[in-house]
Amino acid sequence: MNGEKGGRALTDADRMPGARFFPDGLLNFTANVLHERGAEPAIIAASETRSTRTLSWDDLRADVTRAAEALRAAGVKPGDRVAGIVANTPETIVAALGAAAIGAVWSSCSPDFGVQGILDRFGQISPAVLFTVDGYVYGGKQFDCLDKAREVSSRLTGLRQVVVIPLIGVSEALLAAGALAWDQWLETGSPSRNEWPHHPFDHPLYVLYSSGTTGVPKCIVHGAGGTLLQHLKEHQLHCDIRPGDRVFYYTTCGWMMWNWLVTAMASGAAIVLYDGSPFHPGPGRLFELADEAGITLLGVSAKFIDAVRKSGHVPAASHNLSSVRTITSTGSPLAPESFDFIYQSVKSDVHLASISGGTDIVSCFVGGNPMAPVWRGEIQCAALGMDVAVFDEAGQPTTEAGELVCRRPFPSMPVEFWNDADGSKYRAAYFERFPGVWCHGDWIKATEHGGYIIYGRSDATLNPGGVRIGTAEIYRQVEQFPEVLESLAVAQQWDGDERVILFVRLAPGVILDDGLRSRISKRIRSETTPRHVPARIVAVADIPRTKSGKIVEIAVRHVIHGRAVTNREALANPEALELFRDLPDLKS
Repeated sequence: MNGEKGGRALTDADRMPGARFFPDGLLNFTANVLHERGAEPAIIAASETRSTRTLSWDDLRADVTRAAEALRAAGVKPGDRVAGIVANTPETIVAALGAAAIGAVWSSCSPDFGVQGILDRFGQISPAVLFTVDGYVYGGKQFDCLDKAREVSSRLTGLRQVVVIPLIGVSEALLAAGALAWDQWLETGSPSRNEWPHHPFDHPLYVLYSSGTTGVPKCIVHGAGGTLLQHLKEHQLHCDIRPGDRVFYYTTCGWMMWNWLVTAMASGAAIVLYDGSPFHPGPGRLFELADEAGITLLGVSAKFIDAVRKSGHVPAASHNLSSVRTITSTGSPLAPESFDFIYQSVKSDVHLASISGGTDIVSCFVGGNPMAPVWRGEIQCAALGMDVAVFDEAGQPTTEAGELVCRRPFPSMPVEFWNDADGSKYRAAYFERFPGVWCHGDWIKATEHGGYIIYGRSDATLNPGGVRIGTAEIYRQVEQFPEVLESLAVAQQWDGDERVILFVRLAPGVILDDGLRSRISKRIRSETTPRHVPARIVAVADIPRTKSGKIVEIAVRHVIHGRAVTNREALANPEALELFRDLPDLKS
């Protein structure tokens, strides 16, 4: 790392929260990310509609320097917030690194958020500068963002400047209101000053947000040093990222995997961006990109892998993929059958790393090990330096399924929550269940191989007859049926207990008849236990999910019990919630 580590590595190591890593350390995040690699590619950016762009390391440094100085010219100071309603493009990375270079705090969301969803986030942090795309393309359809951006900017307090990144054509109406187009704004910064001060190790770098599906999102502040150190460890040791590699993750700018991807440049790797639908014009798009860009690490979600499998596409038959050494998967548990699909139908000699962590730590608790065997259906190991354990209800280590906890401090713990002066919200989020121990909220089990299986979120676990069941155990069985595209299981309060309700989204033309219900139930019973078998199986046209593609069991549970879902703006498809209201099948 480029900086000064100081004389102390850790203080108050017995306090959680309260421990501090490198309290005397100083660094600049951007200076650590931008390597001196001249004309070599630093960013390769593809999209649905625009031609692929390549930015060299020299070009990137020049643009970031201009961006940093343009922010200074706008009066942005260390600690000020800079926000973006942005797509996964080079301009977004330039803006974020420019903000970090001068000690400002970056926060972003994807442009498919609605006005209230954006205000629920940025309204809490009061950004000084707002970047916005003028629109975006997804699945072959164009969406305009300017009216939304105009309303958001009019309702943000303390906003001094709006910058428009033209992806579909800049609107003169927004520019007339005082906004600047990207190129015009970048020219307000000098390309030569390049004075990036060092800041303390835990100086705020990012504000990320909880999903917000059950209330206003929590604003999670991450520090520059902890983020950088944690990512360097994960990239180089867990994912085998090397200088000159080309690293890709399919992500929006509202998911922590975007932040994770950006830091890959700190290892001297180029990063590959994609803006658009991963299935447009077909299921082979990302594999095509892997060949075109020479991707060495291909990062996707478990849902993407399952969707490709169900599409019938066989990447190994139509793509070379010789450059790909590592495939990573996150977002939800990776089913054993998806491991089979990768090794049989994508590439046989690849390191498949299922990884899991979260926005809360902007990194992973468990992940891959390039030197160890990959076991079907398992995450390989606990992340280095993370004292991961599985606790039972009494807070004791267990060999059965239980709560994922971390018993010692780690560098990428949040610096704080925004507007949480006494730290009470922070403590309640992670330390209320087991004092002095981080409780992450995942239901997990250690394996005999030293790995882990995650069964879903612990607050979404099912509890029929007092026995806790992870929802992923059910999904793994149900989604093996070609008739089922996606499923969601929740607990319904019933007759003094609770019963399992399974919702299924079916393939086109498929009808949920008694025969299909019976086959689903029999498979669940034979592959798990009788307690896993749902009391009702109900077909729905869509399943609600967050902007990053995670299904939302808790929101559906609220709806079927007649409770309000307070923050629908956090969902990619909030209209899907209405499909679960007043269903006749749930009344008997």
